[in-house]
Amino acid sequence: PRATLDHAARQKLNATEICFAKPPAPHNRLATMLSLKKLFGKDEKFFDLLEAGAEEAKTSVDLFAAYLKKVASSASGGGVALDDFIQTRRKEKRIRHVMTEELSKTFVTPLEREDIESLSFALYRIPKQIEKIVERLSIYPGRIPHAAFHRQAELLLQAADAVVFMVKQLRHGSTNIETIREANDRLQYAEGEADKVMLALLKELYHGPYDAKELVILQELYEMVEQAVDRCRNAGNIVVQIVLKHS
Repeated sequence: PRATLDHAARQKLNATEICFAKPPAPHNRLATMLSLKKLFGKDEKFFDLLEAGAEEAKTSVDLFAAYLKKVASSASGGGVALDDFIQTRRKEKRIRHVMTEELSKTFVTPLEREDIESLSFALYRIPKQIEKIVERLSIYPGRIPHAAFHRQAELLLQAADAVVFMVKQLRHGSTNIETIREANDRLQYAEGEADKVMLALLKELYHGPYDAKELVILQELYEMVEQAVDRCRNAGNIVVQIVLKHS
C-alpha cells in the first residue's frame, strides 16, 4: 500500500525491507491527527477560555452587588474583605496568560488572533475596574450612599449578563447573528440607562448638602461604576465586530 511505501521511504529502508515494512501503529496515527487538530485550531480551547473570562467578569459584578447589600445592612460601611475581588481579578489574569500561551502554540485559530486578544483584554478590564471601585469604597471615610449605587449595580448586572451570553454564542459562528444583535441591544440599553442614572446622581450631588470633599469623592465613585458598565459595552462591541466579520 502507498502508506506502507511512504513509511518505508521515511525510514530509508531497502527494497527487501520494504516488503516487510509496517505502517505506523493506529495509536500513532491518532496522535498525529490530534496534533494536527490542535495545530490548526480546530479544538474549542479558545472559546472555552473566552467564556471562562466572561464568567469571571460576571462573578466580579455579582460580588459587587453582594458587597453593596452587605454595606447597606452594616451600620458602618467598612469591614468587608476584598480577597474575593482580588482572586477574581487574578483568575481573569491567569486566563489571559493561558490565552497568550495557546495563541503562541497554535498555527491557525478559529477567530483572528487580534480579535481573541482584544476580547480577552476587554473582559479582563471588567473585574479590574470592579476591584478598583471596591478598594475606593473600602477606604471612604463617610457613610456610603448605597441607595445611590443600587440602580447602577442593577444596570451593571444586566450588562454583564449580556456579555456572558454574547461570548458564549461565538462558538456557534455567524448562524445566530440576530440573537447576538438582540443581546447587544440589551447591553446598549443598559449602558444608555447607566449614563442617565449617572447624570441624575451628579445633579443630586451638585444640589445636595455635600461639602467639597464629599462631592469630589462621590462623583469619582459614581463615574467609576459607570465606567464598569462601559467596559461591558466595549466587550460586547468586540463580539459584534467578530460575528459581523465572519458572517
